[in-house]
Amino acid sequence: MRFIYWFVALLAGIVAVDFAISNLDPAVVRFWPLGSVDTWLCIVVLLALLIGFLAGEFVAWVNGRGWRREARKRARRIEALERELAATRVPSPAPELTHSPVPTAPRD
Repeated sequence: MRFIYWFVALLAGIVAVDFAISNLDPAVVRFWPLGSVDTWLCIVVLLALLIGFLAGEFVAWVNGRGWRREARKRARRIEALERELAATRVPSPAPELTHSPVPTAPRD
C-alpha cells in the first residue's frame, strides 16, 4: 500500500512540474481592492488548485467533528471498562494455613 501511495505522489509531482514548465506564460491577476499581480500562469493555476484542496480538507474536517467526538466518547468508555475489569481481577489474599492440610506420618 505504501508503494502505491509513493508511486501516485511521484506521478502527481512529475505532472505538476511538467505543467509548470509548459505554462510559463505571463498572467495578470487582479484583486479589486488591492491591485494586480504579474506572475506566471502555472503559479496562478497551481495556487488555485492548492486553495481548492485546502478548502475541501477544511470542509471534510468540519464534517468529521461528530465522528471524532463519538470516537473520543467510546475511547473514554473503553478505558473506564478496562479499569473496572482490572479492579475485579485483583487477586484476593490466600487464607493463612495454621496447620498442614495433609497429615504427616511420624518419623522413626
